[in-house]
Amino acid sequence: MNDVGARGKTGEGSGLAQALKPYVERESLASFFLGISSGFPFAMIGATLTTRLAQDHIQKSTITAFTLAFLVYNLKFLWSWLVDGVHLPVLGRLGQRVSWMILAGALVFLAVINLALVDPAKDIGATVVAAVLVGAAGATFDIVIDAFRIETLKPYQLGTGSGMSQYGWRIGSAGAGGIALFVAARHGWTAAYVACAFLVLPAVLTALLMGEPARHREATRRKGLGEVWDSITGPFAEFFRRHGALLVLAFILVHKIGDTLANLTFRLLFDDLGFTNDEIALYDVGLGFWAYLIGVFIGGAAYSRLGLKRSVLFALVLMGVSNLSFAALATAGHSNLGMAGAIGFENIASGYGGVVVVAYFSALCDLRFTAAQYALISAGASIVGRFVTGTTAGAMIERFGYVNFYLLTTVLALPGIVLFWWMSRTGLVDEAMGTAGEESPKT
Repeated sequence: MNDVGARGKTGEGSGLAQALKPYVERESLASFFLGISSGFPFAMIGATLTTRLAQDHIQKSTITAFTLAFLVYNLKFLWSWLVDGVHLPVLGRLGQRVSWMILAGALVFLAVINLALVDPAKDIGATVVAAVLVGAAGATFDIVIDAFRIETLKPYQLGTGSGMSQYGWRIGSAGAGGIALFVAARHGWTAAYVACAFLVLPAVLTALLMGEPARHREATRRKGLGEVWDSITGPFAEFFRRHGALLVLAFILVHKIGDTLANLTFRLLFDDLGFTNDEIALYDVGLGFWAYLIGVFIGGAAYSRLGLKRSVLFALVLMGVSNLSFAALATAGHSNLGMAGAIGFENIASGYGGVVVVAYFSALCDLRFTAAQYALISAGASIVGRFVTGTTAGAMIERFGYVNFYLLTTVLALPGIVLFWWMSRTGLVDEAMGTAGEESPKT
């Protein structure tokens, strides 16, 4: 099989116009609007809710209970099979993906409205439950959105589509936070959350306008308990029947440990080096935001031009090497130029890497089990890194110091780089690919 995205249908011509062309294609634009709706529920239970609780004078120790709402996102693979395996009555006539998009969007809308109506000052327990419901509905919305995106995009568009989705997610998340603060200052938090609830519409309207994805495949006609059981076990069984599946799984689990470990500690480094809040805001938030967006654009273009294997391998190397820039900053001390360079490099690498790796994970999906397999893959890609790094980063810095710590995170990136390089050389990347990465998937 040819490398996914390698020049593909964008290989003719050159220059900026050719690089921009995939971003304005119908499927990529659809990914942008899907991303907007995907990003806003997370904001509703993140910084926006924290601000609301603080303004209602809720104790800081109580606010930590709301981490349960985020935990739901990490567990979405447990019910993701429903999106593939359950045909909805009445709505199902519109298609499996479109019908679930409408249902999931309605659930998010109602959950956000419910969160708008609770009063944290009077019933904090009900507020916690409402936030968890937003998390569960938002995670389900994500499952449907990811499946719709993957099945709508053509293989050569997976990179640019992933990039547009990330642009949309950032805008949806930041936009929801901004809208909530603006409306709350004038009409209160209930009105703010009600206003934000309508951000489900970009994804729902996109699904209705695009229609059922042309590449969607039905796994089976489900009429009894046996077929339901196949819906649950089918995604696992199909993946592990592939040649090289265990190595791909190992790559999914380890590829980002070094990068995640380093990212958790940047603010600690800045504080210990004596950077002010203004400097952190200027470089880490401001410069970092624009550098990330540039990296996303480069990633989408590189995936289309270089293909899957070369663009992913370069991303892994780039993300690993970016940790060295923070070792250099730790050595240099308080240097605004050094901070700007480290932050810029790291965010460009993260934006680039995020796009091409997400595109690769998308291509790993079988089009009969897109929702379930992508939820499983994305959970595996994050859960190990968060568990291992979240419990060890601080202790490692205290033991080794910042310079040696960042050198170690670079070394920890090597297993993922070497493993992917070896899989590419031996053909396992192609052999373990799902039908989402094939130009003409088998039905």
